[in-house]
Amino acid sequence: QVQLVESGGGLVQAGGSLRLSCAASGRTFSSYAMGWFRQILGKEREFVAAIRMSGGSTYYADSVKGRFTISRDNAKNTVYLQMNSLKPEDTAVYYCAARRVVVSTRDRDYDYWGQGTQVTVSS
Repeated sequence: QVQLVESGGGLVQAGGSLRLSCAASGRTFSSYAMGWFRQILGKEREFVAAIRMSGGSTYYADSVKGRFTISRDNAKNTVYLQMNSLKPEDTAVYYCAARRVVVSTRDRDYDYWGQGTQVTVSS
């Protein structure tokens, strides 16, 4: 069982930056691939970024490539999402998710989810 708690969301102007954190409980964090997803009210949840267990490989949605960076610190049981050059269309609730071993870009593949953190980008 893994419990995930996101933090770091907030209100920022377009062009600004935020760093989201997701703290995981348990001693097996390094056995989980981690992903970030986002959801706009009334729309389906969409993939943002994912990272392998070791952190050696990362994956991004085209819409955030070059602006967002996912990273993890297995010693701190934490995964991060650094978001730069934010746009109003990045406004959403951001969720982190954990999946045993194999990384995926599909939300249905993930077993554990955080409660989400709101990111609002003003124009």
